[in-house]
Amino acid sequence: MTDVTATVTLAREAAAWWAGREFTARRSALLCWKRHLAAHCDDLADVIRAETGKPHGDALLEVMLAVEHLDWAARNAERVLRRRRVRSGLLGADHGAALEYHPLGVIGAIGPWNYPVYTPLGTISYALAAGNAVVFKPSEHTPATGTWLAQAWSETVSGPPVLQVVTGAGETGAALCAAGVDKIAFTGSAATARLVMAACARTLTPLVVEGGGKDAMIVAADADLDAAAEAAAFGAFGNAGQTCAGVERIYVERPVQAAFLSRLAAIAEGLRPGDQDLSPYGRMTTPEQPEIVRRHVRDAVARGGRAVVGGEGSVLPPYVHPVVLTGVPEDAEAMTAETFGPTVVVNPVDDLDQAVRLANASRYGLAASIFSGDRRKALGLARRLRAGATSINSVLGFAAIPALPFGGSGDSGFGRVHGADGLREFSRAQSVAWRRFRAPLPVMTLDRDPAVLSRAVRLFKIRHAR
Repeated sequence: MTDVTATVTLAREAAAWWAGREFTARRSALLCWKRHLAAHCDDLADVIRAETGKPHGDALLEVMLAVEHLDWAARNAERVLRRRRVRSGLLGADHGAALEYHPLGVIGAIGPWNYPVYTPLGTISYALAAGNAVVFKPSEHTPATGTWLAQAWSETVSGPPVLQVVTGAGETGAALCAAGVDKIAFTGSAATARLVMAACARTLTPLVVEGGGKDAMIVAADADLDAAAEAAAFGAFGNAGQTCAGVERIYVERPVQAAFLSRLAAIAEGLRPGDQDLSPYGRMTTPEQPEIVRRHVRDAVARGGRAVVGGEGSVLPPYVHPVVLTGVPEDAEAMTAETFGPTVVVNPVDDLDQAVRLANASRYGLAASIFSGDRRKALGLARRLRAGATSINSVLGFAAIPALPFGGSGDSGFGRVHGADGLREFSRAQSVAWRRFRAPLPVMTLDRDPAVLSRAVRLFKIRHAR
């Protein structure tokens, strides 16, 4: 507790200095850090690989995506957050008005282990660009990655410690929530998010949460089945299935379900996890995760589901080989709880309306994907999905587009990172109004003239009651 409190106190001093710098100065510092991350991406990828077990190429891709977001935040913060005039309206015509955004102060970022660079930088980059200092607690499974990022900042940006790291398990996160930060950004399970919310409630510390997902893919009868199967495999098995916005449930229109399933099964049967750089995916990062996968697969089969590829025997800790299930009841754990492993359920649906209904029948609402040869139809389906982000004819397409905000609803959390919404998430809006001239119809006064009020009411009805 003492170390965390001291770190936040130091961050408070750094935040005052950082907030006082012009947008251009902050942009220059962030771009300098960006160049360092890009130049040393292989070194950072090695650290990620050592802690998570993912292949070097996957770790590199994670760094590349994170750097794209860092670059966008640095270059767009001034455009999004600078002071701007707004219209005053009829009743406020005697006033000028402006909207300003100010830094919150110190942001506490609690990061996950599955994407230990990409995910926390969705907070860190945007919070720093908005003028805040950040205290980052990486997952206890990936402390070296978090330390590497903070060290890279200190090596490339002079001045007070605007970015600091505190390491440890849950007690460190609890200490950070109680240390007087101005906002907490948390990524992790919905169960842990509830504990973080309870801790933040004691001090009314605001919170942005990304609490995981049980994301669905919808495959229409007119979809390119080869492309859909390839994308489904990436979304379901990539990163050993440890992706909050990956693919865990697939609903396929019945006429093409068998054809799609055979294509996906063929891909899955050819995948062998391992610890080589060219392995399609690596080990499970935490020792607890294989048993969770095993339990979900066992329950799915016991409830009448069929294992098309793999099964309980696919769980060979620390690795889990691909599992493709079908015919799994909608109330089975494999359909309702976040599995976070290289497993996927492919169930048939009678039509796309049923697909949307089943996709939305989840306590999660993070991401989704749709495959269809008719983009207009797919866009219509996307609007009906209770998902914070949707990809059409791809999976995770939104993750590579920095201008798009990311976040969910329900057990997937609330608030947004990335994009303009992400910059505003770590800012305080301030409204400013100033009198320009005496009001022609002064009604906002205790010494109100009844005749003036009568004229104002007549104008009001002309404007709004006709």
